[in-house]
This record gives sequence, structure tokens and C-alpha cells, in this order.
Amino acid sequence: QVQLVESGGGSVQAGGSLRLSCAVSGRTLMRYSMGWFRQVPGKGREFVAAITWSGLNTYYGDSVKDRFTISRDNAKNTVYLQMNNLKPEDTAVYFCAADRTTAQAMSVPGSSIDYWGQGTQVTVSS
Repeated sequence: QVQLVESGGGSVQAGGSLRLSCAVSGRTLMRYSMGWFRQVPGKGREFVAAITWSGLNTYYGDSVKDRFTISRDNAKNTVYLQMNNLKPEDTAVYFCAADRTTAQAMSVPGSSIDYWGQGTQVTVSS
């Protein structure tokens, strides 16, 4: 069983930055593609970013390209999401995800994800 625990969420003004972390326990991180999703009340989860198990390839949602960066440290079993130039529309609960399929597949709407974290709130004020 894989457990994912997010941290680093909080409140920030527009234009600011936050770094989310996702600590993975239970199994080695290297077997899984990792990703971040976000959700606002009344809407489905939106793909934010994904990274291959090697860390060599990354994928991003259109709304966060050039502002967010996903990375991973397999030795620490941790995945990160660096969020820069935050906008009020980035306000959401952010979820870490782990999946045994490809990172690119995680970006497909409605894709099945093996494991989810509990989420961390990010609030961006104007």
C-alpha cells in the first residue's frame, strides 16, 4: 500500500510562490509516475503536472505551463511542485498522485489513478 502525504500549502498573494511536497511511504517511489492535480468546490479534479519515474520527462496542464515545475527525489521518496507567479485562479486543494502507468497517461482526463494523497489547500489572494 502506498501512502501519500502533501505539505506546503497555505495562503499567498498573487505573484507569490509556494512549494508543495509529497512524501511517499509504503513502497519505493521509483516504480511510479507521480503527479499533481487540483480541485475547487463543485468541479472535477484538474491535471496540473506529472513526472516519469526517472524524472527525465514532465508534463503540465496548459494553465500552469511556464509557472509550475514538478520534480522528484527518489532517494527521499518525495515529489515537489514549485509554484511561481501564482494567480487567484490557482486557488484549490492540491492532490498528490501516484500511478504505475506513464506520466503522460496521468494527464488524460478521467484517467484512473492508483493512489491519492489527502490534499493541501492553496489560496491565492488578489
